[in-house]
Amino acid sequence: MSSLSSDSNLLFQPRPVFQRRRDQVFIWATRIAVFFSAFLLLWIALEIGIQSLPAISKFGLSFFWSTTWDPVEDIYGAWPQIYGTLVTSLIALIVGVPFSFGISIFLSEDFLPKSLRLALIIVVELLAAIPSVVFGIWGLFVFIPFFRPVQMFLYENFNWLPIFSTPPIGPGMLTAGVVLGIMIIPIITAIAREVLVAVPPELRAAAYAMGATRWEAIFGVVLPAAIGGMLGAVVLGLGRALGETMAVAMLIGNARGIRVSLLAPASNIPALLASEFAEAADKQISALMYAALILLVITLVVNIIAELMVRQVKFALTASRE
Repeated sequence: MSSLSSDSNLLFQPRPVFQRRRDQVFIWATRIAVFFSAFLLLWIALEIGIQSLPAISKFGLSFFWSTTWDPVEDIYGAWPQIYGTLVTSLIALIVGVPFSFGISIFLSEDFLPKSLRLALIIVVELLAAIPSVVFGIWGLFVFIPFFRPVQMFLYENFNWLPIFSTPPIGPGMLTAGVVLGIMIIPIITAIAREVLVAVPPELRAAAYAMGATRWEAIFGVVLPAAIGGMLGAVVLGLGRALGETMAVAMLIGNARGIRVSLLAPASNIPALLASEFAEAADKQISALMYAALILLVITLVVNIIAELMVRQVKFALTASRE
């Protein structure tokens, strides 16, 4: 009894002063990091907002739906760029999300030997680190010639649809969107795979014990348990698609005006900023800052909507389990 009481006394002894101080330092360091991140975001938004005030006061809300961008006459409207940003990002999600989820499921389950699976995981993570300009060069010299027969097929057989109504010349919204989809695949895949691996193995074991097949366990148990984190991965991929600059600037065509056809050249906000900011002056800088502020707001709204979706899904899953 004496030995047991002495062991329990050791367990409940106060921690050393050094360990308590180390914990306090760690807590304050994390707090500082969080507040610094929030401060940096507010600082960037405030600076962009201040720089865009002249354009906001001159053009107001008409900047959103005006289609004229004329630096000579100092008349600016960003609707073609806003439209191009939204359309290319939507195409990227349509292309990238199914492949990303499929690859993440394939790499998180025991479909391959462990050594080969680890090698593929490393390859996927390396693809996420490829610079944007490399994707742009690859798109210009490899993907556009490869994709041109597909574009011609869409135009020749479906030109009665407005979205395929213009002859393809190579660069365009569809080309830029597909390459963006390829670019976001590694990011979504890497995060979604980590989320799937983090699902407790007891859930899989319980599904198998109930007589479920592997695919029934994946789609009926694993994916519902990981859907919140996988939506977060999609949001991060969408964030890169919205803000991607060099690859889109090289592949979208940088055409003025707005066209419904996905095969036509277009422009988007990041490409506009990259192509004109170096030579801009006075009111043009303010107009570009206004466009950057719009892109920041779009990204913020997308993240808020995604956060609400994730919370709604988690709430629904919790309610269903109860």
